[in-house]
Amino acid sequence: MRTKPVLLVVAHGSRDPRHACTVHALVERVRSLRPGLRVETGFLDFNVPSVQGVLDSLAAEGVRDVVALPLLLTRAFHAKADIPAVLREAPARLRIRQAEVLGPSPLLLSALERRLYEAGLTPADKSSTGVVLASAGSSDPEAIAVIAGIAREWRHTGWCAVRPAFASASLPRTEDAVRELRALGCERVAVAPYVLAPGFLPDRIARGAAGADVLADVLGPAPEVARVLLERYDEARTPALAALGA
Repeated sequence: MRTKPVLLVVAHGSRDPRHACTVHALVERVRSLRPGLRVETGFLDFNVPSVQGVLDSLAAEGVRDVVALPLLLTRAFHAKADIPAVLREAPARLRIRQAEVLGPSPLLLSALERRLYEAGLTPADKSSTGVVLASAGSSDPEAIAVIAGIAREWRHTGWCAVRPAFASASLPRTEDAVRELRALGCERVAVAPYVLAPGFLPDRIARGAAGADVLADVLGPAPEVARVLLERYDEARTPALAALGA
């Protein structure tokens, strides 16, 4: 029986210890959803093990096939440059496929709504609630366009209004989007962080949400996020299986 490729979750890393704890909790949920799959975690910076260290260890064990999955919501600099550069330095014996980033995905919209409901909203509140879709931000136009598209799509599911906001690199900021929704006459305003784990930029989002009625938690180990990881893994390994006739 041919061994399934190892899933290597590639996280950015952070000096904030909450970041790594959240990443590990998400990876544990992925493992629980697919017990037969080997899942490893590597960090680009700040935390250990490093991506390079994990790849070296896998090669030393005799592993051949790896799917490297960027733990990112948009396809920006890290997905386009940083991660490919690290993977190019991997041991030559490894066959590595880089999976797509997590977003956009209907499952992530479901995770956002889960977090809003956990923060106190109900489905009956949707038509009277304006939502700020607050992301970390990027200087990459493709990533900014994706966030704007997600906000438009989410608005069509019944919310009073949805506005994108960014913690860095782009405008508007969270507090500006909150004020705009107030001016539109939304009965209540909620901030939904479109980020995976706590850290510096999510804390900035939280400060910008001071004028909102509801602040949701980060996506973290939501079951929908874990399901997206497995979807991206399956998509990345499918070409290899087809080539093998599996």
